[in-house]
Amino acid sequence: MNEANEIIVDIHTHHPRSGVLSPTMAGIHPWDAERGIAPPDFANCDIVGETGLDYACDVDRATQERLFREQLGAAERLQKPVVLHVVKAFEPAVNIIANYKIEGVVFHGFIGSVQQALEALRRGYYLSFGERSLRSSKTRQAIVATPLERLFCETDDNPALDIAEVYTEVAAIKGVTLAELKKEIYKNYKTLFRL
Repeated sequence: MNEANEIIVDIHTHHPRSGVLSPTMAGIHPWDAERGIAPPDFANCDIVGETGLDYACDVDRATQERLFREQLGAAERLQKPVVLHVVKAFEPAVNIIANYKIEGVVFHGFIGSVQQALEALRRGYYLSFGERSLRSSKTRQAIVATPLERLFCETDDNPALDIAEVYTEVAAIKGVTLAELKKEIYKNYKTLFRL
């Protein structure tokens, strides 16, 4: 059997597991934007993130946007991709990102509309789907609309969730085999990191 059919990528997890390919990340989450956290060592991570904007939380938006821009600047300088946390701030986030030359953009835990998915895809971004994504009928439609070459799966912050469960459900929604989904996501991983 082809090795790519056996590799499982978890593009965004807080709980890396053996046997699953997960990039290392460094970033300041928008929820922490007012806490005065020192900038992480972006040089020694695979991907900058999570970073982004969350307009549903009580953190000052101007502070979130400043830190978001700083982290995008670091990603641009170091030629690293970014993993985004974006809640109720899709348009502001994509408008800010457009000012930077970022090697790869992944919207993690995507729970947006089909229209937002199509706009992100038009810009060449990736969408990552996890447990919350699978609970929303509008997001399930976004999964259908997302081409395999722009799709990732994740477990995010759930230590009990097996990434294989997410893959199985996404494969069923996409109407593809589990082996095909694994192969395509692994190709996406190699493209994202220029491997």
